[in-house]
Amino acid sequence: MNLSNLKPAVGSTKNSKRIGRGTGSGRGGTSTRGHKGAGSRSGHKTKIGFEGGQMPLQRRVPKVGFKPINRVEYVGVNLDVLQGLAEKFSLTTIDFATLQDHGLAHKNDLVKILGRGEVKTKIEVKAHAFSATAQKAIEAVGGSIVKL
Repeated sequence: MNLSNLKPAVGSTKNSKRIGRGTGSGRGGTSTRGHKGAGSRSGHKTKIGFEGGQMPLQRRVPKVGFKPINRVEYVGVNLDVLQGLAEKFSLTTIDFATLQDHGLAHKNDLVKILGRGEVKTKIEVKAHAFSATAQKAIEAVGGSIVKL
């Protein structure tokens, strides 16, 4: 086998419809465009979403809510998860790389530490944001926080 005798699989290709090649072809005359109207003329294009004058879907569907363009999305990690990590892997510092290694965050995420659960060991936590309850809980056990 070499590149000069490669062929597509049998039945995988079809001949294209030859439009506008005379009445004998079955696709001559109006060339499948119908009679008159914008669709029969050359250069005619319909806008995306145009439904022939009917109210288009994007205008029929009700619009709800508001999405601020500058919203900052955080991935939440709770204190009980941090405590579990610290106990299981005997960690004293938990930073973004540690959370990434254990599948709690991806490389472009921003991490916010949330206050569910409790911390029993002294740990240093490095994250992008902290809730007030999480910050108090970490500092109450003698731990420290660092905002990235």
